[in-house]
Amino acid sequence: MPLLTISNLTVSYRHGRTWQDAVRDVSLTIAAGQTVGLVGESGSGKSTIALALMRYLGPDGRVRRGQIQFDGRDLLALAPEAMRAVWGREISLVPQDPFSSLNPAIRVGEQVAEPLRRHLGLNQKAAAQRALALLEMARIPDPARVARSYPHQLSGGMQQRVMLAMALGTEPKLLVLDEPTTNLDVTTQAAVLDLLADLIRERDTAVLYVTHNLGVVAHICDRVAVLYAGELVEDAPTAVLYRQPIHPYTRGLLDSVPQLGQNKRRATLPAIPGRIPPLADRPAACVFAPRCPLAIEICHGERPSLAAAVDDHAVRCHRWPEIVDGSLVLARPAAPQNGRANLAPSPQTDAPSLLDLTELQVHFDVTRSLAEVITSQPAAKVRAVDGVNLAVGRGQTLGLVGESGSGKTTLARAVIGLAQRTGGAVELLGFSLPASLSDRDLAMLKRVQYIFQNPEEALNPYLSVGETLRRPFISLMGLSKAEADERAAQLLTAVHLPPDYARRLPGQLSGGEKQRVAIARAFAASPDLLIADEAVSALDVSVQAGILNLLTELQTDTGNTLLFISHDLAVVGYLADRIAVMYLGHLMEVADADALFAPPFHPYTEALLSAIPVPDPQASQTRIHLDGDAPSQLAIPSGCPFHPRCPRYLGDVCRTQTPPWQETETGGRIFCYIPLEELKEKQLTANNQQSTVNDQPTNQLSTPHT
Repeated sequence: MPLLTISNLTVSYRHGRTWQDAVRDVSLTIAAGQTVGLVGESGSGKSTIALALMRYLGPDGRVRRGQIQFDGRDLLALAPEAMRAVWGREISLVPQDPFSSLNPAIRVGEQVAEPLRRHLGLNQKAAAQRALALLEMARIPDPARVARSYPHQLSGGMQQRVMLAMALGTEPKLLVLDEPTTNLDVTTQAAVLDLLADLIRERDTAVLYVTHNLGVVAHICDRVAVLYAGELVEDAPTAVLYRQPIHPYTRGLLDSVPQLGQNKRRATLPAIPGRIPPLADRPAACVFAPRCPLAIEICHGERPSLAAAVDDHAVRCHRWPEIVDGSLVLARPAAPQNGRANLAPSPQTDAPSLLDLTELQVHFDVTRSLAEVITSQPAAKVRAVDGVNLAVGRGQTLGLVGESGSGKTTLARAVIGLAQRTGGAVELLGFSLPASLSDRDLAMLKRVQYIFQNPEEALNPYLSVGETLRRPFISLMGLSKAEADERAAQLLTAVHLPPDYARRLPGQLSGGEKQRVAIARAFAASPDLLIADEAVSALDVSVQAGILNLLTELQTDTGNTLLFISHDLAVVGYLADRIAVMYLGHLMEVADADALFAPPFHPYTEALLSAIPVPDPQASQTRIHLDGDAPSQLAIPSGCPFHPRCPRYLGDVCRTQTPPWQETETGGRIFCYIPLEELKEKQLTANNQQSTVNDQPTNQLSTPHT
């Protein structure tokens, strides 16, 4: 008997005087010890189902039909007092953003101990001891120190581990995870997922895992339920769904994910055209029909039922019999949906340098305490960027990757002038750029533009799209309002948005459409250098594919240079011509995109590559576990900055001496003491061993030293 059974669930939200269905007739079961992934684009209803399950919908949301049976009880029929007993004790929620969920004014240990006292009846001392044990169980180093800390004193990965410790402390029967690793870098995500898998296995906990990361789902979930526009369109065991998806939407999602080694010069990512319709405009027939490449007349006139297509594999599609028997093939599209060949030309290896960074340094003084001021102690310095040398050719894309805190964004902000450099030089087209943005003239401002990670924060919510796009033409190029409006309409067409979008406010756009507007604004001044800082990391896979194709298309048309920052090596590998790997403000490796994915590579790059979740449940991954979080930038380790966590640590030479830069056969550079031939041999041996082991992650290659 399933632990959780959701039957014909319909959830609606109030809009004025009407109620609009966000989730319609969804049925789902989860057994004890089973992990079910709930996937789909933003707006598909994933979080709504999780909130309905927790009864957290709020006054403007309600369950209009259906049942939620949990361990033999109807959760929707429970009184509030009875539901409070279920929360925390039997069902726990781990949200996407741990920082907003942790109380900033209460120490971590007390926040972990409080539900233990409330739900388990432990006294103060017993709860405090149990809290320390939970933090240790969550693989948090020095749990006593962390227990005394406030949330802001912990890294994002550490905060997420605290949330897991809190959620699992009462040993709930069901764990609801709502995008718990979306904002984490790949190594932190890998550590959290490994911890989660171990804890679930030990406790036989049932899990509802809400996410749009198909790589994570492939390796942590037993089943996958695919949502689209509030409807369940496919439900199957993970291995079955990834091997033979039946619904065209599922096929489109899987095809949108960039694979390691895939590059824009060889393949275009097949993004799903269009967007999820708003609640008020959802069709009564097949909700996916307006975007479906296989839609026929019946799809636009009649709603399909959820059918058992094959054993243990359900699908909501009129054409599933043709797909299952092979007479209709779900093939990858050969070209992007906008109709143009979008393959990028090969980069010019001899292209003149457009951007040159020479010994770039960005150090920040830490505010001194009163005691430090009284005793005249000098301010400590955060060495965010510490002596970076880098060149980017005209028309090329340089990918900048690394964990959170590696200095990627600070380097980009120093280039554009938002972070004032404390040493070194930045040259654009051979001209030195002043350190401060305020010291740059209009000609310089036009040449460098920035795309921020979150378009919600980058776009003024009170300005229409047309007003937003008009401003650069007027302020930077001196055009009249009429000329600026004409150019704004051209920009909207260039980013594949209708010209009438100029009248819309940002709040009327989807996340992908907002990012297209932000990209259009950045291209308005025809910049020589465009900096994209995590511009696709928060987007759904299909929207992400469309944005990556758009950046490639615009770069091909304009010939500009792109500095693309991300912690996702698969995405960077697809878009970039050359990749630079950063760690603690230092470069560890610089290589051509193709060459970076083949040995030899820096041990840090090796760890990053091993941490990427591959969207294939049958793929065997040997994960290299890095010991703990990166050291503080207040105290950069001596010698090689990576040596305290390095899986291939040599000894004192790594700890006491700065490594040399070694040049590879393909023109790359690696900052490491290990001879390249030896490094290549070790990494090839590790890869060969990986092909003979099962999917269980291995321990780290060697014990890191300090």
